[in-house]
Amino acid sequence: MKTWKKVLIGVGAALVLTILVAVTVYQSQKNLVTVQTGKVQKENLASIVSASGEIKPKTYVNIGANAFGKIIKLHVKEGDHVKKGQLLAQLENVQSSADVNATRASVQAAQTDAVAGDAALNTALADLNRAKSDANHAKLDWERAQGLYTAALIAKQDYDVKKAAWETADAGLAQAEAKVAQAKAQKDSMDKHITQNEANLTRVADVLQKTTYEAPFDGVITNLPVREGETVVIGIQNSPGSTLMTLADMSVITSEVKVDETDIVNVRLGQSAEVTIDAIPHKIFHGLVSEIGDNAIVRSTGVATSQATSTSEEAKDFKVVVTLTDPPEDLRPGLSSTAKITTATRATVVSIPIQALTVRTQADLAPKDSGKGEVQAATASPADASKQKEEIQGVFVIHNKKAQFVPVETGVSGTTDIEVLKGVQEGDEVITGSYKVLRTLKPGTSVKIDNSAPKKEEES
Repeated sequence: MKTWKKVLIGVGAALVLTILVAVTVYQSQKNLVTVQTGKVQKENLASIVSASGEIKPKTYVNIGANAFGKIIKLHVKEGDHVKKGQLLAQLENVQSSADVNATRASVQAAQTDAVAGDAALNTALADLNRAKSDANHAKLDWERAQGLYTAALIAKQDYDVKKAAWETADAGLAQAEAKVAQAKAQKDSMDKHITQNEANLTRVADVLQKTTYEAPFDGVITNLPVREGETVVIGIQNSPGSTLMTLADMSVITSEVKVDETDIVNVRLGQSAEVTIDAIPHKIFHGLVSEIGDNAIVRSTGVATSQATSTSEEAKDFKVVVTLTDPPEDLRPGLSSTAKITTATRATVVSIPIQALTVRTQADLAPKDSGKGEVQAATASPADASKQKEEIQGVFVIHNKKAQFVPVETGVSGTTDIEVLKGVQEGDEVITGSYKVLRTLKPGTSVKIDNSAPKKEEES
């Protein structure tokens, strides 16, 4: 055979071999899916609930108007530090002071009348004692006269005189007893007048006291919306009264945040929290959960569900108060804050990236034979059909360059990772992305790992 024929045959054979190799490679990569992966590893996890709110003092009071009147003097200004009992404001009190003076004079007059009543009662008692003595003496004379008259030792006229004297003395005794009863009644009435006037004095003194405002505790004046010369009013029914100022005890500072209803079940009293304040960037303050609200608050209106007049399907929050353990001295109420509450911690637990978790139904995991799946679906009972739609949580683990779906049980969720209680072991390689791939990936699919920075996916 000639040389050129040998060369031609060799080239042809090489060309056929190249085509076969290319076809084989193409077929092997035809169903290959590119994925990103992560390792199952042991680490410390902390479950965090994040919520926003504002800084508030633990103890504060809005000092409102207790009386109608004009402010004649403000003794403080916003930002002042005050002590308990310190005078804060004074309202006009001409009428109330006059009422107090008049009522106090009435009390004194009633007390003077009561003294006179005591003297009248004592006089009546003395007259009663004298009348008793005269009646006893007249009775003895009459009884003696009865014996002498019976013995015919005195005249009938003398007997009649003694009898009349006794009857007169007895009538005087009854009159003296009536005067004593009258004096006692007058004395009781005078005592009641004293009580009545003292009650009126207490009332008008309270009205006068309400024109003067004192600090109920040590604190800082954080709000002063009124000025001297303004007229303030008390609240009536649904109309709120005037607020003179707000006094806050800045020794204990809290961050009052609103926690989503889906997270509130994990929040407990005493849990630690990290608080950041928008006005003080790059600094973290520490605190403890000191209060958890029992009533849901509608997010859009801020009204508690117990006060709402109609039911609502809107999102709801719960109030949670975090007491700061290291508040700065220049902190002001109302500053926006964010609290990250640590609801659970786990040390050295098996964990996976959260994005590796996915959900498949029983139907997705069942092996499908050609033509049989449709027949089984058509003849399945309602119970079997419901079971086929049951969702299973799991991850795709790579074995022999193929994606195998493994059901898992999860525990505490961290910021980026989640605890796995059952299903995978440390060192397993799980598929973490992309999201589009995880959503459609089938068990047994051949995969190619590419953990380089993924390109931005187009929205599907």
